[in-house]
Amino acid sequence: MDLAEFIDKWSKSSAAERANKDHFLLDLCDAIDVPRPSVTTGDPAHDLYVFERDAMIVDAGEKKTVGKIDLYKDGCFLLEAKQGSNPGSAKLGTARRGTPGWTIAMRNAYGQGLSYARTIDRPPPFLLVCDIGECFDLYAAFDRTWDYRPFPNAQTNRLFLSDLPKHRETLRAIFLDPDSLDPARRSSRVTKEVAGHIAELAKELEAVGHESEMVAAFLMRCLFTMFAEDVGLLPEQLFTRTLEAHWIPKPETFASGVMNLWAAMNEGGWSATGKLLRFNGGLFADQKPLPLSKRQLERLLEAARCSWGDVEPAIFGTLIERALDPRERHALGAHYTPRAYVERLVKPTIEEPLRAEWAVVQAEARQLVERGKDDSAAKAVRTFHERLCKIRVLDPACGSGNFLYVTLDLFKRLESEVLGLLSELSHAPLLSQAQNVTVTPAQFLGIEIKPWAKEIAELVLWIGFLQWHHRTHGNVAPKEPVLRDYKNIERRDAVLAYDREEIALDDDGKPITRWDGRTMKKSPVTGEDIPDEAARVPLMQFVNPRKAVWPDADFIVGNPPFVGNKRMRAALGDGYVEALRAAHDDVPETSDFVMYFWNHAAELVRAGMVRRFGLITTNSITQTFNRKVVERHLDADPQLCIVFAIADHPWVDSADGASVRIAMTVGDAYVQSGLLYCIANEEDVGSGEHCVTLSPIVGKLNADLSVGVELASLVRLRSNRTLSCPGVQLSGQGFVLSRDEAAGLSERTRNALIRPYVTGRDITQRQREQYVIDPFGLTEERLRDEFPDAYQRLLERVKPERDHNPREKYRREWWLHSESRARFRRALSGTRYIATSRTARHRTFQFLPHAVLAETKVLVIALGDGVHLGVLSSRAHVAFANRQGGWLGVGNDSTYNHSNCFDPFPFPDPTESQSARIRDLGEALDAHRKRQQALHPKLTITGMYNVLEKLRAGEKLTAKEQKIHEQGLVSVLKQIHDDLDAAVFDAYGWPRDLTDEQILERLVALNAERAAEEKRGLVRWLRPEFQNPSGATAAQQTDLAVAPVATAGKATKAKLPKWPSKLPEQIAGVRSVVLRGDVSWSVEEVAREFQGARRDAVEAVLESLAALGLVLAYESGGTRRWKAPIRSAA
Repeated sequence: MDLAEFIDKWSKSSAAERANKDHFLLDLCDAIDVPRPSVTTGDPAHDLYVFERDAMIVDAGEKKTVGKIDLYKDGCFLLEAKQGSNPGSAKLGTARRGTPGWTIAMRNAYGQGLSYARTIDRPPPFLLVCDIGECFDLYAAFDRTWDYRPFPNAQTNRLFLSDLPKHRETLRAIFLDPDSLDPARRSSRVTKEVAGHIAELAKELEAVGHESEMVAAFLMRCLFTMFAEDVGLLPEQLFTRTLEAHWIPKPETFASGVMNLWAAMNEGGWSATGKLLRFNGGLFADQKPLPLSKRQLERLLEAARCSWGDVEPAIFGTLIERALDPRERHALGAHYTPRAYVERLVKPTIEEPLRAEWAVVQAEARQLVERGKDDSAAKAVRTFHERLCKIRVLDPACGSGNFLYVTLDLFKRLESEVLGLLSELSHAPLLSQAQNVTVTPAQFLGIEIKPWAKEIAELVLWIGFLQWHHRTHGNVAPKEPVLRDYKNIERRDAVLAYDREEIALDDDGKPITRWDGRTMKKSPVTGEDIPDEAARVPLMQFVNPRKAVWPDADFIVGNPPFVGNKRMRAALGDGYVEALRAAHDDVPETSDFVMYFWNHAAELVRAGMVRRFGLITTNSITQTFNRKVVERHLDADPQLCIVFAIADHPWVDSADGASVRIAMTVGDAYVQSGLLYCIANEEDVGSGEHCVTLSPIVGKLNADLSVGVELASLVRLRSNRTLSCPGVQLSGQGFVLSRDEAAGLSERTRNALIRPYVTGRDITQRQREQYVIDPFGLTEERLRDEFPDAYQRLLERVKPERDHNPREKYRREWWLHSESRARFRRALSGTRYIATSRTARHRTFQFLPHAVLAETKVLVIALGDGVHLGVLSSRAHVAFANRQGGWLGVGNDSTYNHSNCFDPFPFPDPTESQSARIRDLGEALDAHRKRQQALHPKLTITGMYNVLEKLRAGEKLTAKEQKIHEQGLVSVLKQIHDDLDAAVFDAYGWPRDLTDEQILERLVALNAERAAEEKRGLVRWLRPEFQNPSGATAAQQTDLAVAPVATAGKATKAKLPKWPSKLPEQIAGVRSVVLRGDVSWSVEEVAREFQGARRDAVEAVLESLAALGLVLAYESGGTRRWKAPIRSAA
């Protein structure tokens, strides 16, 4: 059967869905030349392309069938079939086609298909709704998140049977290669190609002497002109044909010709090429061109021939910014932030609240249509659309506008669905629905201080907006002027306002300058790079510094700059940092720069001025120095609630394309359970993007972005204080010596000043042989007189760098370590101490000899007893430290801070026999690792513990891992750890099978008990002879009554809310009840959640929500029940 025969046969059928479905779909397969479905077996593992596949859920431990999928093909699509009837037909099917009832019926079918999709672990990219003999409605979710949206948009996603010849290849692709239809695949390639051409041309124009700002303005006008001709805003191929036919043959005519074109575009009206739209908006107010050579015009033509209509604005801005900025052009070929990453934050921040409102409106419209109130249904939809067009979104660090564009795009997708339903309900053309009210770039506000980013962001928003217009309305011209200057993007500082910026002067009235922090020169003595003291910048001071004010907005979203606390002065300048901290005295000085944005957004949400905010921060937000900002808002009144978080996620730095790790947080003032997403799997798919599989945890989110035991109540214990500290901070690598360099110094110097030296890398990998000059306690004169060889080395290799250090003490005492840990050194009086790397993939502890000097990335613990090493190495302490310390860096390594991880940790109070057992195992653990590393010089601690982790998970080892297993005797290592964990649990008096969450719960309780003891004067000193030489009061460990963990279920209510009088509030109320926890509800159970709710009214709402796929409905024991969808988009 060919396509014409198929259309002729089936266009005559109606109103017999079950009888016609399979025959219709089999004929379709033949007509578009794809294989037919296989025979259904009832086994999901084999039913990969079948009719009537079971959609199953698990409820109360039992499998329940919620329905049968009409046609399913794994990895391609699922299809839900209905059959309507034509007006005048004797048979009545799903509904009369062309009526509001039929519109609702088709949307019901989509909702049913969506419910089925949510029973599938990895849903196919397409969901099809078919009215047999009439049409196919296409919905896609290429990210496999169950977040199906009309494809390609809500205006063109319906394929009528009569038009199938035009859409044959699209249908074949859905059956055979659905991902080939993903527009992101093509747009990404096109955008990078375009940016490459623009960058090369920019480089050539700057090389001949044109200023970079003039080049940028000229090229932005060029690229918008190329875009305009590709989307029908200019006569077809106007710019490209003129380049080919006139300007390339005669380059001298280009400047005047393009200036005339841009003048005509700015004003609109008739030109030599025909009627032109009026663009205006500021882009073409200045029409000044640059003269181009024939070769440069040919390069411009290469760019013009690209498919500009397919450019992806979400990455276009970043690439064009790199292309136009000479300082960033080196990063043009580097990775960019994938759109999927941006959407992962924008959706929970903005789209999900709006779609929750839209869901209520759709359910309301459905019920109104069923009651015959079509006009009221249309009015409800129209009111929502008007509200949508007034919502404002702010990105306070908008850069080149990718977050704002993605948000605009999601708004336009939602708007297209709203207008589609409105058009069908009111029988009015789509364009007329959006004639006066529509989503525009004016709603998307940005603040950015970077030169040219403002202009690029505006351009990106307009390109995205006009792409939507072109795809939705074809060649119908938009309203003039095409571009408008809404002044929605401001170029200014987003966190600091001030009256003026001045150069700081010294007492003699001369400008104070500093090294620029970047420029280096070669040392004439050592040949190494040292700071160039001639490269100086003035120190600035800011008059009347204060918090910057942000424009009014409903939502805030963005990716503020990543500048760590310790880099702020070098990156932003001393004067700026001092002014910033003075203006924001509610932000601790130890906080990273991004937390000033986070703090301000949180204040606005708590004050009710903003609905939600969602910001990207570095993943160090969970560490103490940033966590204090979060804790203040979570504990405040009114409080902030974190409703969505990913504590660790891959990211791409927009400046240079570097891979970094970030956290996402979404804050809301409405107190509710949140969603914490953890990475279950992460796969590098190239171009800087990782395919990330997320696993959700529901519950109250804590300040450290965890769900469960709240650790904020922990206090630092006196028993642990003064025993831990980071190692020395050098602030000059000239202190560090190789073995040969150390051997070359005098014997006197070697004996007095040279010590073995370890870094964090030595602790996590294996120790290298390196040394350090330790002039602790020496004056400059004594060092010079008694150890001249050491003095000369430091003079040549340390002093040049220290001379430019911003801290006066470090400059003045340049020959000493910047942080020598003078007070802590007396704690290291024994023969050995415990060390751990402050940042590590695996949290391990080991003994180091007293002679070894550790650097600042090593946490030093002044304890030499194997009991303490054993307890610290146990699961009890590692679980505690990992939760308290947080995670950091590209490798997502755990961090260890003594004030959070060691000081509050309550050690057990073991008996002598328990101490002996833990001591023996602690010594055995330390000896085992050191022995195996001595036998195998390439064996690392991280390598051994990577294999240990796989052994515990029961995963198969690779050949390389098997070698590590044999060299490290990792099974023996595992046994030592298992025995150690058991011994430590026994010392605490706890069961040995506790989960990490139960361990934390007990440690928090024990910490509170110890703190109470210490208030009464009972302190369990870890080293009483050092900490309390005058004598300590003994205390006894007591058993703890641990409160049971609350289980999820229906919440207890003090007072039931009244059943709302208005339909939208009824729908929102019922939806809120059913989405509460992972439990199912009958009509009666839902009705009992309200005062005065009628059963029939509740049932009608439930059926509407189920029909839209917003809740799941099924039969259980003869009763119809409803529950939250099994899965939803993340």
